[in-house]
Amino acid sequence: MERAAPRTVPLPLLLLGGLSLLAARVAADTVMEACCADGHQMATQHRDCSLPYTSESKECRMVQEQCCHSQLEELHCATGINLANEQDSCATSHGDNTSLEATFVKRCCHCCLLGRAAQAQGQSCEYTLMVGYQCGLVFRACCVKGQETADFAPGDIGDLQEAAKISEIEEEQEDPYLNDRCRGGGPCKQQCRDTGEEVVCSCFVGYQLLPDSVSCEDINECITGNHNCRLGESCVNTVGSFRCQRDSSCGTGYELTEDNDCKDIDECESGIHNCLPDFIICQNTLGSFRCRPKLQCKSGFIQDALGNCIDINECLSISAPCPVGQTCINTEGSYTCQKNVPNCGRGYHLNEEGTRCVDVDECAAPSEPCGPGHLCVNSPGSFRCECKAGYYFDGISRTCVDINECRRYPGRLCGHKCENTPGSYFCSCTVGFRLSADGRSCEDVNECSSSPCSQECANVYGSYQCYCRRGYQLSDVDGVTCEDIDECALPTGGHICSYRCINIPGSFQCSCPSSGYRLAPNGRNCQDIDECVTGIHNCSINETCFNIQGGFRCLAFECPKNYRRSADTLRQEKTDTVRCIKSCRPNDVTCVLDPVHTISHTVVSLPTFREFTRPEEIIFLRAVMPVYPANHADIIFDITEGNLRDSFDIIKRYMDGMTVGIVRQVRPIVGPFHAVLKLEMNYVVGGVVSHRNVVNVHIFVSEYWF
Repeated sequence: MERAAPRTVPLPLLLLGGLSLLAARVAADTVMEACCADGHQMATQHRDCSLPYTSESKECRMVQEQCCHSQLEELHCATGINLANEQDSCATSHGDNTSLEATFVKRCCHCCLLGRAAQAQGQSCEYTLMVGYQCGLVFRACCVKGQETADFAPGDIGDLQEAAKISEIEEEQEDPYLNDRCRGGGPCKQQCRDTGEEVVCSCFVGYQLLPDSVSCEDINECITGNHNCRLGESCVNTVGSFRCQRDSSCGTGYELTEDNDCKDIDECESGIHNCLPDFIICQNTLGSFRCRPKLQCKSGFIQDALGNCIDINECLSISAPCPVGQTCINTEGSYTCQKNVPNCGRGYHLNEEGTRCVDVDECAAPSEPCGPGHLCVNSPGSFRCECKAGYYFDGISRTCVDINECRRYPGRLCGHKCENTPGSYFCSCTVGFRLSADGRSCEDVNECSSSPCSQECANVYGSYQCYCRRGYQLSDVDGVTCEDIDECALPTGGHICSYRCINIPGSFQCSCPSSGYRLAPNGRNCQDIDECVTGIHNCSINETCFNIQGGFRCLAFECPKNYRRSADTLRQEKTDTVRCIKSCRPNDVTCVLDPVHTISHTVVSLPTFREFTRPEEIIFLRAVMPVYPANHADIIFDITEGNLRDSFDIIKRYMDGMTVGIVRQVRPIVGPFHAVLKLEMNYVVGGVVSHRNVVNVHIFVSEYWF
């Protein structure tokens, strides 16, 4: 009698999705030759190596800087060689002899002049003094070239070696610098000398050797006292040298010379004087100048410093020109004497005969001493004013002056602002308020009644505030216009929609891939369309439709010999199963003894996990223990085929009195991906497999838009 095989029911696949896929950054290899070429180009075109380097690679920027400095030194050296060949002198057009460029130009110029002098005196072109490898090359090149005109184009120092190979005899000679350990500068930072036994480093003038016997540092002549600045001058240290700076300025009319001396400025020669050209002659003086007149003035006039003729007031001279009893009156170029008359006091004047003083009627028309509109009352020798309301009589100016009510009663007349007017005042309000009916108080203006905002307006005391509806934001430019917010461009825009975000005025819309998905009811996520349930697939009658993420697959499974297809096709969410059950012919002992009882084909649709941090349990094989003694029966789960890159494993677990085989995904899989995972569930009794279920799992991995 055959025992009934235990029935295993596959459970739904557990899907756990991530939110984002971490993209691996691949660092691009930098071609060092191209970086060096960029440094050479920067030195040739800009003659400056301090410009910023744009390469993202730190190593490339280091190569660019070193190649630029090397090329720049060679360009400066070529300039010094041309200077020596063209004018037999190292004097440059600019006066700056402390810069790095001037140092290289002068060094190569001197080395070339020494080579030319050695050739002219018939000496050897092999320079034996320890002046450095580069100077030796320049010396040899200029010595061999002789008096011929050499045009050294900017290039490598190697060009100087080629220029030195002129005579066939020297070509055959061995290069004396071949074994020179100072070639290329050697280990020294500035000057190098190979004595044969050791390499000796030295420094340029203005530098001193550091304790490491290789590097050089600047000597501060101002601290050590090795300077020649005079009294009244301060020493300022520079790289490799120093300079003297005068403590005080020279003052007006003097200028500072290159020797820190003060020299008088000749204003007349330089033309910075203000003497009139037609009347004045400019005469220079120490620290200033003087204008001398060309022409003399007539009698009764005196000439000023600018050459203008000014009238002399003879009445102010020490000796009175007029006799007693007469008054001197100055005239242009002369004066007159007038007989004295009675002196009337204020408010009186002489009568027509000039014999006595009479009262002056200050109130007589058209005079208005009190001001327009005010009443004037005459009195002997004076007058008085009766001022209108809002005015008061000023005893000093003897006029009616307006009363400034706003200043006299501050804060008590008007609610906001008080402005004085002649004889009165009026009140005004600040922006956002208007004057009340009483003419003094201020009341708030409702600006929202004129619709100043593009959307929503809220009146506040003295002003108003604009607001925007949802999906808009207030403009930073005018503060009244509402601008659409691009939700898709916000920092959190990548998490608004599971697939793609489309901005619309005031809001946004989410979209899904063109096929295989539809928008979820929440309007943000994408749901897979089950083409097999909706019937929109194109599978034939001999094929079985299996739904996967974003599509479907048409698969045909044929049961092997001695197996028949089970009529109940299991269909669950995310999985579909076709099962073949063993069906032996009568008297087929081999078939009966075959431990394989069922062969299942299960299709599983997996998403691409964007954040894979731990194993995911995707398939559960549940089995009921067969009716064997519990101490002798065992169930063994195994993955026999299709475990690509060991992406899956299977473990056994006991749950609710059942033995469960759990298939876990232990490595991330990037879709699209299709694999067939072959599983076995074996019932072992006494070390022999008595019952076996074979499960072929077809795994489809696709993008995940949930």
